[in-house]
Amino acid sequence: MAFLHDVLMMDAMGAAVWLWLVFLCIVITILIVDLGILNRDHHEISVANSLWLSAGYMGVALLFGLWIGVQSGSARAMEFFTGYLIEQSLSMDNLFVMAVIFAYFGVPRMHQHQVLFWGILGVIVFRAIMIGLGAALIHRFEWVLYIFGFFLLITGAKLLFSRETGQPDLDQNRLVQFLRSRLRVTEQFHEGQFFVRLYVPDRGRELWHATPLFLALVVIELADLVFAIDSVPAVFAVTQDIFIVYTSNIFAVLGLRSLYFALAALIHRFVYMKYALAIVLVFIGGKIFLVNIIGKIPPVISLSVTLGVLLGGILLSLLKTRSKTGE
Repeated sequence: MAFLHDVLMMDAMGAAVWLWLVFLCIVITILIVDLGILNRDHHEISVANSLWLSAGYMGVALLFGLWIGVQSGSARAMEFFTGYLIEQSLSMDNLFVMAVIFAYFGVPRMHQHQVLFWGILGVIVFRAIMIGLGAALIHRFEWVLYIFGFFLLITGAKLLFSRETGQPDLDQNRLVQFLRSRLRVTEQFHEGQFFVRLYVPDRGRELWHATPLFLALVVIELADLVFAIDSVPAVFAVTQDIFIVYTSNIFAVLGLRSLYFALAALIHRFVYMKYALAIVLVFIGGKIFLVNIIGKIPPVISLSVTLGVLLGGILLSLLKTRSKTGE
């Protein structure tokens, strides 16, 4: 028992092993409940179900953040909530891209939740790799953090003054072209399967074929990696605590993907969110350079500014588009 206690209390990437186990158990449990119980049969997710599912995910994240505060102090909890808000807000544009991907491959709504769910497993793995590499770089070369800060300032400024509104052209996407040239892809969805065995007359036997559902999954995973290039450095600018960075990322992605079906139809109304996100990125990036001038900005201020700017962007957007929608 003493040996087990020592193992559980060992430090693993900035947190005790038992803290990581608690987090993994929570994530595994909610994924099992999601796919194994609530959505084990393929059905279309209604807006109401999407809101309830997302509220459940957000509630778990809230409790987890409060639990961190009890275990490690309020400052660490504030960093978790700030990272959570940043990741969720920066990933909102990803919802629009997901909608474009689903439309391009013609994925029925009844199968979209399946793609988003299995995509979460990829997020868990790839975010761990990206965050691990980022933490290793910062630990070995502290000046890398300033590169992150500069990158966030540039990204925020570009987002603030950008007028780009075009949709991604998936016909010209190299990954889609590569997959179609290397895989046998069916025209049908085959009851939500990613791969099926079909008879090929030229070969005289059954061969494995990918379905459009698999292509949609791969492209969505690639899109998430692209968006993570912004969000991961942004959270590192708030804290270099790997446990906080990773857990806030995963909980945010879980909550946002479950909210997809509710927000997909409303995303066009958030006309000022781009500017709110730009301000948040500039603020977070600027914090890194202000440390040597005014000292470290307290986590409660970071959380308050982030939350205030994002709420302001949402409220102004809804007021701006209210007359157009008649709501």
